[in-house]
Amino acid sequence: MDLFSEYGSAILEAFGLTLRLAVFSGVFSLLLGVVLAVFRVSPVPVLRWVGAAVVYTFRNTPLTLVMFFALFGLVYQLHIYGPPEEVTLSLSEQNFWMAVLALSVYTSTFVCEVLRSGINTVQLGQAEAARAIGLTFSQNLRLIVLPQALRSVLNPLASVMIAMIKNTTVAVTIGVVTATGVNEASGQMRTMMENEANQIVLIFIIFSIGFMIMTLPVGFLAGWASKKFAVIR
Repeated sequence: MDLFSEYGSAILEAFGLTLRLAVFSGVFSLLLGVVLAVFRVSPVPVLRWVGAAVVYTFRNTPLTLVMFFALFGLVYQLHIYGPPEEVTLSLSEQNFWMAVLALSVYTSTFVCEVLRSGINTVQLGQAEAARAIGLTFSQNLRLIVLPQALRSVLNPLASVMIAMIKNTTVAVTIGVVTATGVNEASGQMRTMMENEANQIVLIFIIFSIGFMIMTLPVGFLAGWASKKFAVIR
């Protein structure tokens, strides 16, 4: 109980930051993943090459390197926010949004490939029928193909989102903290283990349960949704 009385608020704040990081990264990665999937199946060769280049590059690059490039490359070298004297974001906000960017781009490549596999499950005759009645490529994707593809890959998408939630722990490498200086969950766990070395097992259990609370609902929701919205062929 002494552990909770001393670190309880910090643990809640750390998981709150991790949850924010996961929500923003999840939304942006889904949106970007859809765009990349459209590029990958586009009839325009240049778009297919761009989509393939992005997917192959980031899927085969460790997330830690993507995180480092987002902060040290884009911010400190390329000054994505402008010259240092003109930056209006606080250091905690800057690092948070760079972590969101890195996680979103990295995860979107996996979302793209899951969606592309879902697109391949849609019967070719449906796309041909849509073209026969005069639908354009974008209308075909938006009205016929993507809705069915999304419904058929809900469980794999949930697995990608669960992996993304666990990947938020990599944000500790670029110092993602709250405005009060509390690290995200993995950083807070490291701090507690350094300060309370005799209670490492209890600390591990606390943070394991915390991540389970965040990830289990995603799997349950996906399981329910995949049955509710299953594509009947």
